[in-house]
Order: sequence, then structure tokens, then C-alpha cells
Amino acid sequence: MSEPNKVVRDEQPFAADGPEGQAKKAQADPAEHMRQKIKGLFSSQVVEKIGTGTTTRKTISKMYWYAEERDDGVVEIQPLNTQHVPSGPKTEVPKADFLDKYQPELEFYTKIVYPKMQELSRTIKRAEEQRERGALYSAEFEFGNVLKVDVENVRANFGLGLTYMSKGESAKANDIFGRVVHLDAAFSAEHKHLFNEFGISLRKTGMHDQAIEYYTRALEMTQNDENLHYNVARAYFEKGDIPKAEYHLEKCLGMNKNHEEARKFQEFIKNKMGGGR
Repeated sequence: MSEPNKVVRDEQPFAADGPEGQAKKAQADPAEHMRQKIKGLFSSQVVEKIGTGTTTRKTISKMYWYAEERDDGVVEIQPLNTQHVPSGPKTEVPKADFLDKYQPELEFYTKIVYPKMQELSRTIKRAEEQRERGALYSAEFEFGNVLKVDVENVRANFGLGLTYMSKGESAKANDIFGRVVHLDAAFSAEHKHLFNEFGISLRKTGMHDQAIEYYTRALEMTQNDENLHYNVARAYFEKGDIPKAEYHLEKCLGMNKNHEEARKFQEFIKNKMGGGR
């Protein structure tokens, strides 16, 4: 174990030589070590008092976190679940506070957490490749394996939901939708491609209420995004709610007057409705 407050940084925890190799590089070049961003497994401790008076005693609880420093210097931490993989919402911690309160856990990371994270990553990649090839039953099996380890894994939830929609299993897709719509991480920039595909698939498979709820939730998370207004307008239109479709098209064009698809869609609705409502 490293001495207190000496942070072991791992610039590329998924590199071929793994965390052990990264640690050796850090030891060989201390200056380079200090320039690297924080990335790896850390722990925090909470001291609690139990009982009163002469029966008072202290207990120490320990929590493990996967930490990664952003370009702005803020450290994002994510707790480990019972399967020893990072899962759930991330919390932002100022770098100075992180250095003061969190301790590196290199051995636990190397022997337990890192191998599990790698295996999970490989399984997700296999599942996504199978879905893209149309091997839907194999994809469903692999995505299911991921969710057994990390029920909140965004890529696996998106992937399984898309797989169910491709198989025409709307009830199962709706169950996944219920989980995804409450995952804040599902609406982050890193998942934009899957996010867009999922929303479009909801609409195209006739799940208009779900698509509207999905895009409304996305608007709450991201707010100023003209494309979200355009997408929810399409969902409302296909549901038959023309006034709300027009409202969101106006919001879209108010943010970007050059949004060609929205302008054409707005003209289409006006022509379709005769312009005289």
C-alpha cells in the first residue's frame, strides 16, 4: 500500500500492460507520474459513533470508488457495486478534496476490479457486434450477462432495449425503457449515438408515449437542444397531437432558424392541415 495521500495515478488503466505496468512506469519516472491524471481505484472511510455514554464505540466503514480526473481538474468518482465493478451515478469531487480524503487501492484494483472491468467491456463489445450483425438472440444473451453484473450499465440497457425492439418484443422493450429513462448517465454526451438510436427506435416501433417521455426527460437533462425538440415533435405528430408537435417545432426553430428538417416538417404540417385551423 502506498503511503498516505500519495496518489497512484494510472493514465491508461485499459492499456495492454495493465495497471501493474502503469505503476512501474510511474515509479521509474516520478515527474511524469505527477503529470498524469488520476484514474483508478480509491477508498474512503467514514467513522461513526454507535451507542451513548460509556457504551459509545466507533466503527469505521470503508467504501471503494473508481475515480477519473477530467480535463478541468475535477475528479469524478463512481462507487463499486457488490460485483466489484463501477456502477451507478458519478459524483464530482474537487481535486484538492479528493487528494485529502481518498486513498489508492492498487492491489485490489489490479487483482479484482480491473479484470472484471475488462471482462465486462469485452462482453459489451461482443453483444454490440452481434446486434449489429443481426444475431439478436446471441446479443440478448450477452447483454443479459452484462446486466447481471451491472444492472445500471447504460450501453447494455440501450443495447438490450434495441435488441428487443428489433425482435418485436414491445413488452420487454418497455421494461428496459422504464429503467433507461431514470438513468441520468443515459443522456450524457458519451452515449449520444445509442441515445439517438434508442429514441428513434421507440418512435418507429409505435411506442409514441415512451418516445415522448424519453425525449422530455432528455430535455430536462440537456435543455437547449433543438434536435430534441425536433424529435419530440415527430413523436407527437405520429401520435396525432398536432398542437404539441407544432409547439416543439417552433422551439426548435427558435433555437436554430436554419434547422432545415424542422422547417420542412413545419411546412408539411401546415399544408396537411390546410393552414386554416
